[in-house]
Amino acid sequence: MSDTPLAIGIDFGGTSVKTGVVFRGNVIDHAPPISTQDFDEPEALIDAMVRVVEDLRSRHSHIAAIGVGMPGFVDFDRGVVYNLTNVRGWVEIPLKAKLQEKTGLPTIVENDANCMAYAEWKRGAGRGLKHLVCLTLGTGVGGGIIANGQMIRGARHGAGEVGQTSIDYRGRRGAYGNLGALEDYIGNNEITNTAVEAYHAAGTHKSAEDCTPAGLAAAAHAGDPIALQIWDDVGEKLACTIMNCCWLLNPEAIIIGGGVARAGDLVFGPMTSHLYAQLSPPFKDHLMILPARFGNEAGMIGAAALALEQAGYPVEP
Repeated sequence: MSDTPLAIGIDFGGTSVKTGVVFRGNVIDHAPPISTQDFDEPEALIDAMVRVVEDLRSRHSHIAAIGVGMPGFVDFDRGVVYNLTNVRGWVEIPLKAKLQEKTGLPTIVENDANCMAYAEWKRGAGRGLKHLVCLTLGTGVGGGIIANGQMIRGARHGAGEVGQTSIDYRGRRGAYGNLGALEDYIGNNEITNTAVEAYHAAGTHKSAEDCTPAGLAAAAHAGDPIALQIWDDVGEKLACTIMNCCWLLNPEAIIIGGGVARAGDLVFGPMTSHLYAQLSPPFKDHLMILPARFGNEAGMIGAAALALEQAGYPVEP
């Protein structure tokens, strides 16, 4: 491994920035996370990120690039972060240029769901495929698209936002003004709120803490009919979006990760059943529904792999 280039992967979240040294598909060293809420303006937080990078470089030679996964819209070509709604001051920040100037390392900045998709494509469940859709199910629903062996980013780098596609054209109005977006029904908080209401309607009091996806999974495994119905509804809504993806993109595989996906067969079972009941043979005969290989480190792994490739290094399995 001593002559193999390493990369630093940074997973920038609304509450913390997690940084690690990545060797192929593994994070071999972690830095302590940085709390994003401790900083009032971007420059100070960027300086803290640089200090973490330099500390990791002092322990590892052959670090060749930095990759950063960011929530929200990112201009990949310019490395500009448009807007972070949960972190103060992050509007039109040229993060790529700042990190390159301060570290001297080639740097890429990419949407975090695209980083997850890239990790699964290059080193995870989708390795060797040319056409796939990746979904990450958590607080929101993120997505990334690989078509004809290329990451699809779109004219303004906003492609792949599967969670913003509509499952109800008269549905709930989302944060971006669109109606019926998938993530406004099966995000963590939305599942919890739906469950609290369903139990209340059945005459049972359940707190939000009881109705998290993890709590609902435990209840469903114990045979709770309300929890089982909620997971069936989640699977049906997810199937609607995946069906649309199949008609639009005809992928070889759908790869699903994130916290909600930890419910396993509770969500995969009904989702597959609802999907295959309405998908025609040319699309479903070859389609694979796969769990993501990588968990919480997918963003770091994907960002690092993408950074190495953009710096001219081959991305090995």
